Amino acid sequence: MTPELWHLFLTSILLTILWIPHIVGQVVTDGLLKPQEYINLRDGTKSPAWVRRANRAHVNLVEQFGPFVGLVLVAHLSGISNSATQMAALVFFWARIAHALVMLIGFKHFMARTLIFSVSFFALLVFAWQIFAATM
Repeated sequence: MTPELWHLFLTSILLTILWIPHIVGQVVTDGLLKPQEYINLRDGTKSPAWVRRANRAHVNLVEQFGPFVGLVLVAHLSGISNSATQMAALVFFWARIAHALVMLIGFKHFMARTLIFSVSFFALLVFAWQIFAATM
């Protein structure tokens, strides 16, 4: 297994478990869903801030997961793997871990959340550039 696929696997696990804090917080705060809430959904306004942040951390990873999967699979199927793609996958994974932690604990200093998101986005750009450059 290439390092890129390994980090895709680890990111998949992160995505798989990242919804748990939100759901646990929602159930602890508001109880189990009532039948009507399956139709109308909860708006989350009664939930504490950490529950809303947990949901946002999960949604944010969902938004970046698609591009990461696409880039890793295109690179893998094209036989493109080098130190830059390996580092980009590693950086993306650890940046997403850091992003989730910063979101969950509510760390508000140094624009940490935005900076960490930007690092993970930059890793995607590096990965994409490596694929582009290898095919030219």
